[in-house]
Amino acid sequence: MKPRLQEKYENEIQSSLAGSLGRKNILSLPRLQKIVVNMGVGSAVQEKKHLESAVSAMVEITGQKPIITKARKSIAGFRLREETPIGCKVTLRRQRMYEFMDRLISVVIPRVRDFRGISRTAFDGNGNYSMGLTEQLVFPELNPDKYPVIQGMNITFVTSTNCNDEALQLLEQFGMPFERVDDEQEG
Repeated sequence: MKPRLQEKYENEIQSSLAGSLGRKNILSLPRLQKIVVNMGVGSAVQEKKHLESAVSAMVEITGQKPIITKARKSIAGFRLREETPIGCKVTLRRQRMYEFMDRLISVVIPRVRDFRGISRTAFDGNGNYSMGLTEQLVFPELNPDKYPVIQGMNITFVTSTNCNDEALQLLEQFGMPFERVDDEQEG
């Protein structure tokens, strides 16, 4: 069975984008290629259990085993040596990607405290959007008793377009809760 957002993309979003961008070829429309979820665990240098905890949290959140990321170079000020494990990341594609995005939009983001919308300016210039969460416990899958160490994460949405405006349109169609434009002009 197809995930809900994948069906929405194929049935509604593609035709809407084709109309607003003035394109007839469906393959030229922007689409979501992958979602990369990354957790940097700086405290893993002193405490190995923090990295193990982050890995198990990542498995529960994404349903996929993460790869361990290692330090590229040594930094004495951080007591960091080259090749020391300092984080983990997961690349989600296809069905898992749509299911994760659906949970993120409908369940996780509304649980963030004092949430007023995600920034419209966090695009990288090539149509990719990055956002951060300060704690992983906003995911309902995680038991707060099992994860006493509060750990943040970065989530990157990689799209097939090189234009930030097209990527913004795509993510808005999916239902990403961006800040309202009229709020920015007043404040």
